[in-house]
Amino acid sequence: MTTTPATPPLPDTVTDAPSNRLGASYYKLFTGTVVSNLGDGIGTIAYPWLASAVTRNPILVALVAVAQRLPWLLFTLPAGVITDRVDRRKAMVSMDVLRGILTLFVAFAVLRDQGALPGPDELDLVTGTNTGLFLIVLSATLLLGMAEVLRDNANQTIMPNIVRPDQLEKANGRVWSIEGIMNLFVGPPLGSLLILVAFSLPFFVDSATFFVAAAMVFLIPGSFRAEREADEQPQSFRQDLGEGVRWLMGHSLLRPMAIILGLMNGASMITGSVMVLFAQDVLGIGPFLFTVMFFGMAIGGFVGGNVASTISTRLGSGTCLALTLLGTAAASLLIFVFPYWPVVMVTMGLVALLGILWNVITVSLRQTIIPPRLLGRVNSVYRFFAWGMMPIGAAVGGVLVWVLEPSAGREWALRSTWLAQAVIYLGLYLFGRAKLTTAKLEAARQAATA
Repeated sequence: MTTTPATPPLPDTVTDAPSNRLGASYYKLFTGTVVSNLGDGIGTIAYPWLASAVTRNPILVALVAVAQRLPWLLFTLPAGVITDRVDRRKAMVSMDVLRGILTLFVAFAVLRDQGALPGPDELDLVTGTNTGLFLIVLSATLLLGMAEVLRDNANQTIMPNIVRPDQLEKANGRVWSIEGIMNLFVGPPLGSLLILVAFSLPFFVDSATFFVAAAMVFLIPGSFRAEREADEQPQSFRQDLGEGVRWLMGHSLLRPMAIILGLMNGASMITGSVMVLFAQDVLGIGPFLFTVMFFGMAIGGFVGGNVASTISTRLGSGTCLALTLLGTAAASLLIFVFPYWPVVMVTMGLVALLGILWNVITVSLRQTIIPPRLLGRVNSVYRFFAWGMMPIGAAVGGVLVWVLEPSAGREWALRSTWLAQAVIYLGLYLFGRAKLTTAKLEAARQAATA
């Protein structure tokens, strides 16, 4: 059975790119990633601080994180079918434009209520909830999450069309590295400064980054529709989705990998959903030190993105995945025992390095072994498990603090989230060490490229 390519080869695509270069299309995608993740880094400061200025209720603060991640549970599977039916480049552009408009709406809403919001050092004066602004933030966050699902799924599926298979780890490593720098090193300090100028200003800047990112992806030439078999008959939406589900569930390596990653992300959101409260009420820090603390993650992410391919080659990909699980468990336990911001900064840097290492290995593996015509759908099913647990973990974090606070006190209730994360990661290490071995990963890669 023959296949029909989606479009003729492009001068700077994988077919004709020089062996030592990633190609012009990749660098346009890379530049869009730089800009959009600068906005995301600003948002990592702006949104949590806005939520904590609107309400001090841990469940409501966690609910914003739930709304942000809920689309990964509800919309990921349909997004995969859409990704395999449309031009993936156009989908990315459309979603970036939509995110820019939504963020602009939030910016104007914050500007309207800016005079009533407390300053960064006056959060202890918040006694109630600004219901109107909270509902706007909650709704916008949910819609932004839905746009992010489709955009990110298209982003991962377009990469194999831009670089060669042997360049995927290098290309993905650079992307993950710059994402870490922008998200954690450049964006948050800029976000802190913008908040000090005006509470609405970071949202205006964040909105602009989405529009710039859309323009950069728009400049990538060509069409990026999924390949179809020459004699393949059109299927219904449900049939397309079922094909992707069956492929993943029948794969002996990707199925447990997706489940393990889902539990990892769920555990991480137990702490992440109340991180701003942990920083304020346990670490006793404001937005500036909150930003400085995230420098550790930025440095770890930068190092991880640039050395992931080398470490994977020397230690073995399976060993690296095991180290990620065990190392994160140890780091979480250390934060539980020693809740001081320098300790958190260093340990979060280690966690970021290990997380980038995991992502580079597993994303490159998926891009290599999943058939191109199924990549959008299988990728979405994988991410349904991997990211769908995040809203559940976020809800667990808020409820855990709310339940323990009356008996254990605010500080120990917030610290307990790190103990819960450590226990889950340790269990995943014990389960995954035999499932995700180097031999199994290499065998899957060789079978796909044979």
